[in-house]
Amino acid sequence: METKSHVTPLPVPERIAGAILDVDGTLVDSNDAHARAWVEAFSVNHIEARFENVRTLIGKGADKLLPEVAGVSDDSETGEQISRDRGRIFRQRYLPALHALPGARELVERIKKSGCRIVVASSAEREELDRLLEVADVADLIERTTSSDDAERSKPSPDIVCGALKSGKLDASEAIMIGDTPYDVEAATRAGVRIIGVRCGGWSDAELRGVIATYADPSDLLQRYENSPLARVGR
Repeated sequence: METKSHVTPLPVPERIAGAILDVDGTLVDSNDAHARAWVEAFSVNHIEARFENVRTLIGKGADKLLPEVAGVSDDSETGEQISRDRGRIFRQRYLPALHALPGARELVERIKKSGCRIVVASSAEREELDRLLEVADVADLIERTTSSDDAERSKPSPDIVCGALKSGKLDASEAIMIGDTPYDVEAATRAGVRIIGVRCGGWSDAELRGVIATYADPSDLLQRYENSPLARVGR
């Protein structure tokens, strides 16, 4: 895996007043677990789904993933049952074993210390998101969250990011997002928000095209903080 950080020559805001944070794959090492839970939920409902295919869709919500994998709507009887099974399987089998990615809490503490408003923008459901924030050990640092419960459409639609901007009373021109998937990049870009990418979610620099900088994980970003776009927070 490539570890060298790469900052693109794209412009960044002159002043950053708020940071929008993804959680899965960004602060918590959970993307594989989500994919396995989906595969098992499909199997319970007599639908064959390959882990490799589902894994590439992690970062999208059920409204996107279910039609792409199984051709069913998330609000259909079958779709709702699969989603319930996935949630149960994830919470019971995988969530207890998850852990924070290196530097997750320390990075959020550093951003908060700068006086920046921090808002979470996640495709997870509200109950699940609260527990993931506890796994990341940042629940006490986060004042505002936007989940799939607060948006009609999940990433890569911009709804969740737009909701985060509204929740944090932020203008897109003064916000920056941190995420790990191409769907985070697309959602942020469509909302007019610049985004920093981290590779710890499993995507490469090429797949994260459109970010203003990429880092290996939260720890890498923290170590290079003063030379990162986040150095403009609070200016």
